[in-house]
Amino acid sequence: MSNNIQLHKNDLPDDLNLGNIIAVDGEFMGLNVKRDPLCLIQLSSGNSDAHIIQLDRESYRAPNLVKLLNDENITKIFHYGRADIAHIKYYLRTETNNILDTKIASKLARSYSDNHSLKTLIKEFINIDISKQFQSSDFGGNLNPAQLKYCANDVIYLHKIHDKLVNILIREKRMQLYEDCLKFMKTRVDLDLALFRDDVWSH
Repeated sequence: MSNNIQLHKNDLPDDLNLGNIIAVDGEFMGLNVKRDPLCLIQLSSGNSDAHIIQLDRESYRAPNLVKLLNDENITKIFHYGRADIAHIKYYLRTETNNILDTKIASKLARSYSDNHSLKTLIKEFINIDISKQFQSSDFGGNLNPAQLKYCANDVIYLHKIHDKLVNILIREKRMQLYEDCLKFMKTRVDLDLALFRDDVWSH
């Protein structure tokens, strides 16, 4: 598959139209939201394209990106959106609306497996074995071609994977559970940002 990867500095171009269902992922310097800055946001329309926005970490001013993330008429597909949405809310100071999540969908649909990584889902549903070599690399500086390819892989397959998972959820009559979990996503992010990392439902 030939992929169209474009790197944008600070924000999306004014005239870019990615449609109304986009895949979204973020790269940060670590998983501690208040310590580890948001560096990149990557987007895909699902047509083998990846738009990678290298954010200005002095201002985090990205009005076009913020407008897109906030738009309730545009669906955003994440894989483990909990971490991405927390970083987006903290650094870009915006809500991310109309969310889907392939990791939650996988955990509900693929009860035959205990592995719900993106790499596993791409292998099962797309039959491509991607490299995760650069998962823990430094995304805070200049990006090399291998890092850009890694970032692209995190979004270009999400549309197809989500469609496959929804088919299973419908067949197994678990779609309502999935939709109810998505409704809780913003609350789960707010709990994370308030430092309630543990399960508040536990005894």
